Amino acid sequence: MAATGTATAPALPTTDRFKDVLDRLSSKAVADYYNPYLEFDWPDRLEENQLWMSPELLSVYGTRHFDRLDQATLYRLSKWESINFYSLNVHGIRELLIEVVNRIHSPGFEVPSDFFHHFIGEENEHMWFFAEFCRRYGGKIYGAMGLPGDSDWEPEAENLLVFARILLFEELVDHYNTAMARDARLCETIRQVNRLHHQDESRHIAFGRELVGLLYTRLRDTATEERLREVEAYLKRYVAFTINSFYNPQVYRDAGVSDPLALRSALLSDERRRPYERGALRKPLAFFRKTGIFTDDSLPSL
Repeated sequence: MAATGTATAPALPTTDRFKDVLDRLSSKAVADYYNPYLEFDWPDRLEENQLWMSPELLSVYGTRHFDRLDQATLYRLSKWESINFYSLNVHGIRELLIEVVNRIHSPGFEVPSDFFHHFIGEENEHMWFFAEFCRRYGGKIYGAMGLPGDSDWEPEAENLLVFARILLFEELVDHYNTAMARDARLCETIRQVNRLHHQDESRHIAFGRELVGLLYTRLRDTATEERLREVEAYLKRYVAFTINSFYNPQVYRDAGVSDPLALRSALLSDERRRPYERGALRKPLAFFRKTGIFTDDSLPSL
């Protein structure tokens, strides 16, 4: 997500439901609070000859490339795909924090600002423990590229795009978190990282859905149909860009693949990957269609 300046817009058309949700989620954030700096008992190292990510979540799963993996290569690939996943979280969280900090206690966001404090605090801590995992057990954080902007957005559209991107990213990540938190094949440290993140993200997703719905309602009442379709097209490009980030040639290189760029190209064009991508996107795509932000669930190729 590219950082932008603060977009000033009229106050949200808040409802009693939205206020009730904010109160409930804020109370839950206080009740569920944990100190991540004390919560984790980081081992000195993680065993290399084990799974670091559920095989069903690997970017090669469902293709002939997965079928050809020997166990040692599977373990190496799962390690580096795991590091890539947490690296994507580090970069995604940093960008969403910039956007939310730009809006807290600003005109138009008076009502959700109290919850923003919980959101910012929790996301900062998430970024810390994802980065800690990467540095401790991978020795690095993979880099990331942002999706370039291609339009000047009026404040109402820009605010919707910011929180829609945050919601899409959180929903996609939560699909992975939920699966790995439950996977008994993974070590406890990996399961704990994913379990704690899911615990907090369930609140953030509930908040994000309410906020995005309100922001879209306001935009729909003022924007032209052409502008709404431009918003839809941009968000779909963001979804496709984010999915493509899981196919990282640096991961394949670190896992010992001889031609990582060729593997990435083959996987991106392999139709057998589409059902797994769609499975990860099922919830957010359904929500965006239900609200009317998306007119269908087609996605572009990037």
